[in-house]
Amino acid sequence: MQFSPSHILKPYVQGYWVFSTETDMTDQTFFPSGYIDFAVNISGGSASTIINGRPIDMPKVEVLGQLTVPTRLSVTRGTEVLIARIHPHANALFFPNPIAEFTNDSVDLEGLLGKESGEFYDRLIHAGSLEQKVRELDLFLFQRLQKSRKLSNKITMLERICSHISAEGELFNIKYLSDKYGFSERYIQKLFLDNVGLTPRAFFQIQRFNKSLQLIQSGNIPLTTIAYDCGYFDQAHFIKEFKRFTGLTPSAIRAGG
Repeated sequence: MQFSPSHILKPYVQGYWVFSTETDMTDQTFFPSGYIDFAVNISGGSASTIINGRPIDMPKVEVLGQLTVPTRLSVTRGTEVLIARIHPHANALFFPNPIAEFTNDSVDLEGLLGKESGEFYDRLIHAGSLEQKVRELDLFLFQRLQKSRKLSNKITMLERICSHISAEGELFNIKYLSDKYGFSERYIQKLFLDNVGLTPRAFFQIQRFNKSLQLIQSGNIPLTTIAYDCGYFDQAHFIKEFKRFTGLTPSAIRAGG
């Protein structure tokens, strides 16, 4: 079940959705997406994320940072989680930076925001319907946004760079970004680590990977064509990078994992 954010949050929040399961799930695998997920456990169930072999029990309110490795999820029956997916350029509007501190990690929001996190969770849990819970989540993010208005110029500029990288079909070139946007390469590196949680190159690689994953899953396009269209050097380069993010080859994913 999916919900749209309020109009003012649409440039920063991709959307809200509810994950629920009526059976125990173990070792459900998911891959790097390029997004941070903000998740609230709205049930009596429990979930555990396994990142680099390290199990992390989900707190009441979780910030799941950028991932650069395939990750597993174990969930007990009856678990229901409300999730907000944050656009990469907007992370620092809602969470303290540097965002890179959350990369390949699950962080308890209470450890970041203290009392504010507990008050938000109590309001959301005591909201009646699912729609009311979504409104509480939207209101919380709106309030965080209002506190971060001084970042608006930086976030607008970062959005432009992220959009450029996401649309780029050629090899990553930070010197080109530096020349195009008028910032030093060092500044752009720090900007991404502090606000996106990844280096610009890692962000580019994850965007390219997700483009290739969508093409693999959407039809019978030859894998060599996908490798070429996504800007990989050759098939070997494609397979190596794909396995880094999934643990599997492109052909194995196409065959159903």
